[in-house]
Amino acid sequence: MRKALAEALLLVLYAVGGVDRAGAQAASSSTEVLHYSAEWRFVRAGDIEVYNLSDRTTVMKLFSSGLVSRLFHVEDNYTLTRDDQGCNKNLVFKLQEGRRNREIHASFDKQRRKATFVERDVARDVVTTQKESDIPGCVYDLTGALRQLRETYPKPGSSWTIPISDGKKTANIRVEAQEKELVRTPLGQFPSTRYEAFVFGGAFYGRKGRLFVWMTDDERHLPIQLRIQLPFYVGTITLQLEKVERN
Repeated sequence: MRKALAEALLLVLYAVGGVDRAGAQAASSSTEVLHYSAEWRFVRAGDIEVYNLSDRTTVMKLFSSGLVSRLFHVEDNYTLTRDDQGCNKNLVFKLQEGRRNREIHASFDKQRRKATFVERDVARDVVTTQKESDIPGCVYDLTGALRQLRETYPKPGSSWTIPISDGKKTANIRVEAQEKELVRTPLGQFPSTRYEAFVFGGAFYGRKGRLFVWMTDDERHLPIQLRIQLPFYVGTITLQLEKVERN
């Protein structure tokens, strides 16, 4: 169960990035910081900070907290850089989960249509996984996919697919715009559109589950709430946006 919960928190980290398109023109000279809380089984499970340093760089930090941290401490840092078209360029992921201490580096070459992936066990100073795989040119991680979703903002009843890659695995993921809902969060209540990304059940992750994203209907298209529904022995993790800062 602890492994499944850690994987769920990691997926939360992957899924929550993005940039406020209303401030995109100023992104190169300012930093947008999104603060999320993660709830699991009605308790606070963790905190996520998303730093949109520019259109080309997103840095995210995830910290487990409270009961979850006592069960399984998680402190992860994720950095993704993109090219001028928003495609994946380089990924660095540092994971500290209980006694597990790993560092992942991935690079993406859309001209060669290749991705390289290296995972290292920091404690033992050994490479545990190293591979090169094919990609269909431009690919996105889940944070990049969310950026694209915020830009296009499909209306309910429509769907689209997007190529997703973490350097180790690549797949075309379907995203479905479902319906309008009023979402209540610590920031207030917002008319929003609910989307579902079909990343589970072997599409990208083997585990069964569902991933939902709610985006505000104003010009910012903020990812105001995310929800990951996993099998009963893990349950549901809900993220809500608590604060937005710009420096």
